[in-house]
Amino acid sequence: MTQLSDRARQYARANTARFVEELSAFLRIPSLSGDPAHAADVRRAAEWLAAHMRGLGFAGVAVMETAGHPVVYGEWLGAGPDRPTVLVYGHYDVVPAAMEDGWDTPPFEPVIKDGRIYARGATDDKGQLFIHVKALESFLTSEGAAPVNIKFLIEGEEEVSSPNLKPFIEAHFDLLKADVCVISDSSMPSIDAPAITHSLRGMTYIEVEVHGPKEDLHSGFFGGAVHNPALALVEILGGLYNPDHTIAVPGFYDDVVPLTAEERAMIARTELSEAQLKQSTGVPAVWGDASYTLRERVAARPTLDINGLWSGWSGPGPKTIIPAKAGAKLSSRLVANQNPHKIYELLKARIEALAPPTVRVEVRLLTTGEPALIPFDLPAMQAAARAYERGWGATPTFVRGGGSIPIVADIARLMQIPVVMMGYGLDDDGLHAPNESYSLEMFQRGIETAIVYLEELARLEHERSEPR
Repeated sequence: MTQLSDRARQYARANTARFVEELSAFLRIPSLSGDPAHAADVRRAAEWLAAHMRGLGFAGVAVMETAGHPVVYGEWLGAGPDRPTVLVYGHYDVVPAAMEDGWDTPPFEPVIKDGRIYARGATDDKGQLFIHVKALESFLTSEGAAPVNIKFLIEGEEEVSSPNLKPFIEAHFDLLKADVCVISDSSMPSIDAPAITHSLRGMTYIEVEVHGPKEDLHSGFFGGAVHNPALALVEILGGLYNPDHTIAVPGFYDDVVPLTAEERAMIARTELSEAQLKQSTGVPAVWGDASYTLRERVAARPTLDINGLWSGWSGPGPKTIIPAKAGAKLSSRLVANQNPHKIYELLKARIEALAPPTVRVEVRLLTTGEPALIPFDLPAMQAAARAYERGWGATPTFVRGGGSIPIVADIARLMQIPVVMMGYGLDDDGLHAPNESYSLEMFQRGIETAIVYLEELARLEHERSEPR
């Protein structure tokens, strides 16, 4: 088996320049899923990817419809029914990007500079999903076969919270059936510190609106007699937090799975110092629950953040009013066992309890996402660790991710298979930001590691089936 993967890796190295050219063509398509004006471009990206996969000899390739943007499906099942099947998930859609945002070069005209390719989607997620396409190509071209079966599920709506992917999986359960799912849509601190994400936080996103008078009032005529909705709003929001920076919502922490000593030791291997946090964010001091380290706070604990505020007059010059209403958007990042709908009900009840009788409050649920926690001692996870050691050249750390990819929990729950998040990006790639980029060395190492992982899964199955 080692010789098999070695030949595939040699093929990948010899063809890296071509792989980058093909990735560049993919990146030129502005597949902005959240902008209706780019709906045709989103479909064009799906068709491009499907055509590319067909050209590589993948079978069953199809652009499959959903209620929104299409899914690209493809497979190679030549390893046979006695070998494991890997489901590769990725997304071909991207977030908006324009020169006026601060880009140095046009975001959909890929530029290679200092060993990095600059373009929207370079790391999130076109470059990372392309790694798996090239890994299978490397096996098929160098050996005529791969050691395991592979299915691809590539969606076009991840950047708009994947509203149609769960129904798609439910409707095509038999088609997508697999033994393990692999996702590459995450990152590591540095090229020499690979990381496997085994946990992602979920999400409850709400909007709060406080209504007072029927219209804006003159503050000289009514100030002191009418409770200002903007003031009522900040009083309510302040009541959601305790002095120790924990969340003052009864029941909020009830379902949180406590961190084990082993998990805290694992998290400590990638500890974030106060100096690092202040340097990277520009804040004058750190904040949060002192019972947990900084890395634990940003990855393994639930949060409640105010994402936006609006009220009154914010234009130039004075306008002395008591505004008729005030509003805020709040997001709560959730950890394992927290139910996003239960958290919404708890937040709603707390906000309504804090609301004074002088105003009227509305609380609306905007979006939700389930948290995911995959045990890192599962055989498929340990096989991933060995793949990094062989293909990347360094032992990875299992980490908890602070972000949210709701489909991870959906796949794990619906399909009852482990989801292995083998990220091949860097924390400073600038995803969603101006000048997003992707290291070409990361791209190459990622392909080699993905190649070895397929072999490790095959070896795992072989060892399992051997007589004892």
